[in-house]
Amino acid sequence: MKRDLQDLTPKEIVKELDRHIVGQLKAKKAVAIALRNRTRRQKLSEDLRDEVAPKNIIMIGPTGVGKTEIARRLSKLTGAPFTKVEATKYTEVGYVGRDVESMVRDLVSVAVSMVKTEMQEEVKEEAERRTEDVLLDLLLPGVGKSRPTDKQGVAEKQAAPGAAGEPGEQELPLLAPHGAASETESDERLTEERESRTREKFREKLRAGKLDDKEVEIQVTKNASPAIEIFSGTGFEEMDLNLGNLSGLFGGKKKKKRTTVARAREIILQEEMEKLVDADQLSELARRRAEQMGIIFIDEIDKIASKEGRTGGDVSREGVQRDILPIVEGSTVTTKHGMVDTSHILFIAAGAFHTSKPSDLIPELQGRFPLRVELEALEADDFLQILTQPKNALIRQYTELLATEGVTLHWHEDALRRLAEIAASVNSKTENIGARRLHTILELLLEDISFNAPDLSGQTIPITAEYVEERLGEVVQDQDLSRYIL
Repeated sequence: MKRDLQDLTPKEIVKELDRHIVGQLKAKKAVAIALRNRTRRQKLSEDLRDEVAPKNIIMIGPTGVGKTEIARRLSKLTGAPFTKVEATKYTEVGYVGRDVESMVRDLVSVAVSMVKTEMQEEVKEEAERRTEDVLLDLLLPGVGKSRPTDKQGVAEKQAAPGAAGEPGEQELPLLAPHGAASETESDERLTEERESRTREKFREKLRAGKLDDKEVEIQVTKNASPAIEIFSGTGFEEMDLNLGNLSGLFGGKKKKKRTTVARAREIILQEEMEKLVDADQLSELARRRAEQMGIIFIDEIDKIASKEGRTGGDVSREGVQRDILPIVEGSTVTTKHGMVDTSHILFIAAGAFHTSKPSDLIPELQGRFPLRVELEALEADDFLQILTQPKNALIRQYTELLATEGVTLHWHEDALRRLAEIAASVNSKTENIGARRLHTILELLLEDISFNAPDLSGQTIPITAEYVEERLGEVVQDQDLSRYIL
């Protein structure tokens, strides 16, 4: 559940991250302080606010220790625009690949989506009322429509000879006798009251869901936009082109569609909310939020670090660093929602730095990431906690998955301890892939049970240390086998 960033203290941010990520307190604290500084800056005087630059962070640590997971949980936790990008997707200008400025466009798109959802929530009540009226018009065509009921309306109706297309109306006098007019008014009033009662009865049924299965014919926008293939690196992203504005050229017209009332309600509600949201205000609010509260997480930044004295592909890597530098320092990026200043966007970078180190980044870029946090490698005790403690603990995931087949897994404490020891042992003898090793081990451990689960329905299967040894012992002892399987 997302919470407003202003309501989250650093301790609360760390506490929320602790629910999903084991250990790594230094990284959690650094991120929590950086996020809190975003809200502190908003409370400063305007002249000082512009001078306070975000303290960008580099998280250093082996794969599988929680760097990306911290970023993923932050995006779900905060109400700030957040986007995660891979540094390896970008190339230097002139090479085929994504332009680094597209990360800012991605952030603005996220901000637009967030603000749009908030604005639609504000107008939802009015949109639901309008949707209800549209559905009633579809269910009761011609009933409850506005009709002339006053004397002027009656006179105008009578003063239009042949308006109804009925013969003989031309001979009617321009003004009917007083008694006839009163009688006509009375009939009109009775008809209107009868139709109003009918409409209200249908409104009650509609709200109670009794009409959800009925079919109605609605007008929906026909999506007939042409297929356009976009080639990376061609500068197309810089074009302020909104294909929605060209819908009239390629289609975008209304078409009739028969559907249930339940489905029609969803379609019409969405259209009504779109009408009630001010597009200009949406773009302005989203752009401002991206500028002042946006967070960009750049993963795999170590992959664009170039070692001194090397050439070849490293030329392009260094070029990517040079292209990222002005965005991190603060520059203006063109998006279809307007110009976006990146001066106060918070950048969090992460990398394993196995074959390189942060000092291999160009000095200017190093200077724009003043905070460096090293994440610790995971040990057996950490693996045990990962298996059992987080809200989305792996043991819980596998237990719930098999429970859908009617199979109950009973985990023994010694079995969990042995699994953690095996994960730590394999990581130390082969490539250290951190917590991801647990997925491989658990899949192999439960392979037979998972395969035969439909035939084991109703049974409770104990997972003991002996069972773990039976399934994994031989593989762990044979290092060559372990290297390929685990």
